[in-house]
Amino acid sequence: MNSSMERPYVVGIDIGGTNTIFGIVDARGTIIASGAVKTQIYTTVDEYVDEVCKNLLPLIIAHGGVEKIKGIGIGAPNGNYYSGTIEFAPNLPWKGIIPLAAMFEERLGIPTALTNDANAAAVGEMTYGAARGMKEFIMITLGTGVGSGIVINGQIVYGHDGFAGELGHIIVRRENGRLCGCGRHGCLETYCSATGVARTAREILAARTDASLLRNIPAENITSKDVYEAAVKGDKIAHEIFDFTGTVLGEALADFIAFSSPEAIILFGGLAKSGDYIMKPIQKAINDNILKIYQGKTKLLVSELKDSDAAVLGASALAWELKD
Repeated sequence: MNSSMERPYVVGIDIGGTNTIFGIVDARGTIIASGAVKTQIYTTVDEYVDEVCKNLLPLIIAHGGVEKIKGIGIGAPNGNYYSGTIEFAPNLPWKGIIPLAAMFEERLGIPTALTNDANAAAVGEMTYGAARGMKEFIMITLGTGVGSGIVINGQIVYGHDGFAGELGHIIVRRENGRLCGCGRHGCLETYCSATGVARTAREILAARTDASLLRNIPAENITSKDVYEAAVKGDKIAHEIFDFTGTVLGEALADFIAFSSPEAIILFGGLAKSGDYIMKPIQKAINDNILKIYQGKTKLLVSELKDSDAAVLGASALAWELKD
């Protein structure tokens, strides 16, 4: 009997700045049980791990116990696959280097792998989503920041230290670049994340006087969803915001294609769901800036994983690869 029959499930844990979501997943990519805890309220990482285990263990027991689980996969900000540690994550309450994979392994006795959230999303897409069967692709996650997972020859690129592929921190604007949370100026994520879209909206509205539905919202409260809703109603400024965002992203993607010549670039996150408003300017900017030898070869796709499930599925997919 092979081990996947004996141990038919894996656990996926997605650690976000606000919430931690976890689930038990079968080989088809169905989440058969799930739960969540608030990430921010635990001042020590020990309390946090205890709380996750306290909530996760009953789900494991209800599905045949620890011996039915092949492994645990964790997606976390600043997660290092090689060492199983979270290192200096700016949006988590625990500082420094945290040996998180080892802490879960110790408490539950289940082998545990950890990587950053965008790499986890890429593994999930390759295992269960739009990248099934692909060996070369780049996953771009458009959320609060811009994350990325680069897959070459069927493997995530981790680099020599576990941190390769931070494409959200490629500098795309040298002149008066926006200040990024990383402390530098002009990073891609300051323009093309959901937060970046809201920032663009505020800048355009402040610089101009023409009418826009977005003026009905206090500037500091504008979200990328508001921009989308205004665009659907034909708002000119909202369309302009998408054009600008898509152009910046498409220019960067043309460069990323030169780097690894991927079969596809897969966009994930709320912003990617804005349809043609964002996809058309991205595709146009790719076409306008791509090196001739790459023209028309890389598909631009939107993730096939449900937002609510993707992070847990991505993390869980890591666990199938754990050696017995």
